[in-house]
Amino acid sequence: MPKRRITVLGSTGSIGTQGLEVIAQHSDKFEIVGLSAGKNVELLAEQVRKFNPQKVSVIDEKSAAVLKQNLGSTDTKIVVGENASADIAGLSCDVVLNGITGAAGLPATISALKSGAKLALANKESLVIGGKLVLDIAGEDQIIPVDSEHSALAQCLRGEDKSQIKKLILTASGGPFRGKSKSELEKVTLEETLKHPTWAMGQVVTINSATLMNKGLEVVEAHLLFGIDFQNIEVVVHPQSIVHSLVEFVDGSTMAQASPPNMKVPIALALSWPDRLQEISPAIDWKKSASWNFETVDVNIFPALNVARKAGLAAGTAPAVMNAANEICVQAFIERKLSFLSIVEIVNTVLENHLSSSEFIANMELNLDKLFASDKKARFDTQQLISEATS
Repeated sequence: MPKRRITVLGSTGSIGTQGLEVIAQHSDKFEIVGLSAGKNVELLAEQVRKFNPQKVSVIDEKSAAVLKQNLGSTDTKIVVGENASADIAGLSCDVVLNGITGAAGLPATISALKSGAKLALANKESLVIGGKLVLDIAGEDQIIPVDSEHSALAQCLRGEDKSQIKKLILTASGGPFRGKSKSELEKVTLEETLKHPTWAMGQVVTINSATLMNKGLEVVEAHLLFGIDFQNIEVVVHPQSIVHSLVEFVDGSTMAQASPPNMKVPIALALSWPDRLQEISPAIDWKKSASWNFETVDVNIFPALNVARKAGLAAGTAPAVMNAANEICVQAFIERKLSFLSIVEIVNTVLENHLSSSEFIANMELNLDKLFASDKKARFDTQQLISEATS
């Protein structure tokens, strides 16, 4: 594999730091062109010293000043602002790893696709909310999924004819509240919610995993990435998180991708796709006895899956509204202003109100300005509902 030039967005987050560990481990195969981060400038300074990128971005002038002070003399150019990541994403390179969390990653996703680089996509929200607008920009096979579930599906589908697929099956760990009743979830705390049994992730993704909204977003993402109807995309709970997804074919055969729960495997594969890198993670030890469990999802207790399907089927501005409402609700939960169960309840209310109003815009009339306007309005409406619920 020729040496690849890489840009990492969200370089100080969970995906970004693991991606840089993979790149450092295989420095003969990769070099860093650009990095973007939020406010963790101390870690970003370490990354700049180690990888010597052409350009980096931070979110505000204060962070930029601290970064400059940390770095001293450097040839690396520093850009500043909320959309500075989109600037970094447009640098000439081979692969952009988008590890930004939430809707904030959409401008960078668009910028990366327009640059012609391969997009290693961990920022599922940008595809979910951008939908057709993102797919219309993307070239064939330009988006390489980083989510372990979608990486698994991509691996299972290599060389397969789409007409032979019967269904896609995404696995979910079930999060920290698997098996809990609705009454047991009424008073769960932030600390309990953040204790994920399998994965070490950022706060937002961990909370989304606990509500199963993360899996709902992944259902929409799978539909967009692989062009499979929602009715043929299922979710099963698999607490061990060893089987990352499965594909059932028309003849009754099912193909699964399995590996220990380690995000470095899908990250590394996305960076080197279609090649595989050596010794990224220990493999499953098949000499040891083990049991793998698969359970159905109780959507009465975890309704986020159905909310996401509803938004995905409607398309247009609906997924953006759902995601915006969820981001606001999750932040309110982190700030202890909202209960756990209220997160999805309010998201569903905001979505239903949007779908029944003249503000809903279908795919055929959608553009970025209308998408961002819907996102902004949904955030305002959600804040209003939270204020009413907590007053």
